[in-house]
Amino acid sequence: MITLPASALRVAAAVSAAAAPAPAPHPASSEPQLILAAVVGVAVIVVLITWLRIHPFLSLLLGSLVTGLVAGMAADAATTSFITGFGATEGSVGILIALGAMYGKLLADSGGADRIVDTLVSRTSVRALPWVMGLVGAIIGLPMFFEIGLVLLIPVIILVTRRSKLPLMRVALPAIAGLSAMHGLVPPHPGPLVAIGALGANLGVTLAFGVLVAIPVIILAGPVFSRFAAKWVPVDVPGLFLGTEGDDADAMNAAADRKRPSFALALISILLPVVLMLGKALVDITAPKSTAEWKTILDFLGTPAIALTIAVLAGFFLLGLPGGMNRKSLQASLTSSLPPIAGILLIVGAGGGFKQVLVDTGIGQVIASFAHGSSGIGILLLAWFIAALIRVATGSATVATVTAAGIMVPLAAHLSTPMVSLLVLAIGSGSLFLSHVNDAGFWLVKEYLGLSIPQTLKSWTVLECIASVVGLAGTLVIALVIGG
Repeated sequence: MITLPASALRVAAAVSAAAAPAPAPHPASSEPQLILAAVVGVAVIVVLITWLRIHPFLSLLLGSLVTGLVAGMAADAATTSFITGFGATEGSVGILIALGAMYGKLLADSGGADRIVDTLVSRTSVRALPWVMGLVGAIIGLPMFFEIGLVLLIPVIILVTRRSKLPLMRVALPAIAGLSAMHGLVPPHPGPLVAIGALGANLGVTLAFGVLVAIPVIILAGPVFSRFAAKWVPVDVPGLFLGTEGDDADAMNAAADRKRPSFALALISILLPVVLMLGKALVDITAPKSTAEWKTILDFLGTPAIALTIAVLAGFFLLGLPGGMNRKSLQASLTSSLPPIAGILLIVGAGGGFKQVLVDTGIGQVIASFAHGSSGIGILLLAWFIAALIRVATGSATVATVTAAGIMVPLAAHLSTPMVSLLVLAIGSGSLFLSHVNDAGFWLVKEYLGLSIPQTLKSWTVLECIASVVGLAGTLVIALVIGG
């Protein structure tokens, strides 16, 4: 599990193996049959999502069962395998997604997110605004899902564009690039978390590498690309949140007058779980065999589930109370945070089930044998390509991540700890590639920014391609530096 140290992982694995019913043995299958099973299973998932418009959860479930049956598993064994993988994934990743959603909603409802945005934007020059908007997108995107962060930032993007007189693309794209990079590369977002859990990556190391890779991604896909996009897509500011100049002033004054936590408190709240998880990772690297009490404490506090739980509880005092929230409003905020992520939780769990079917059928070992002898760089390229292919076909970054992670599991077993983390980032980068009309995010950006489909392709879609390729490049550079 990604939330436990290695020793605890071995114990948990043994307990799980003893408690969970083992899949019934199935006849030994030939390599061609297993390859066919993998191809058919992925094809079923893609067709169900793209053509029949069936929810990704059900598509992954059916695709998993088809994969198992074509590979020669008995029906009950395929079902048991899927359930085992589903439960293991929800028991680790699902908890983190739920805690992240609670914290993100608390940050928004308390006014903490507004405070961060207003403080950064009000203290910068017009020339530096695209860079600051990229930073704002990254900070807000760190604890929040992409869709939530976009909804939160759209009023700010529009008001800042009007006040600064900059082209819309110069303000909007850097903020969106920050959100997208965090969503695809940095835990605790669902995609990276699923890949970390499936591949057995170290969360702290992945978080550190993810932030490192995200910096050039945000710069190139945000402020740099926005210069060209402003010429390609010369659009007016949408009519949302706009009236007279006085209306804009009133809106800004109303936001300023609202009781909100200070910038320092909001920033401390966001960075608290990050610092705890990174602290654990650094200790694990510098003193892996230490039994000192301080290391035990840091290991506990830096465990992702504990770090995020601390962030939520600390948010009551750092965000809620300074934001004027009482017990009733705190309860309402936390309660309302969970229904919107129900679909994400089911998709993530189903992805874990699909991964387990691939493992139990032996398909993963066949894929590993084909890649035998490949360098770490070759494996990273393969992971990116698989994730990108599934992303283009299904339109879902999360589905692309969980499917690609399941396929790459056997290859991760022979990689070093840093390389496994880079494998997660290669998959995450691939999952961002070429967002188009089958992606809900494409339509969200189009409608909020008032773009046509060609304009959205020339701005948002190109941005995602840049983010994907630059993310892969950054991952490969780190792999070369560490000798992957």
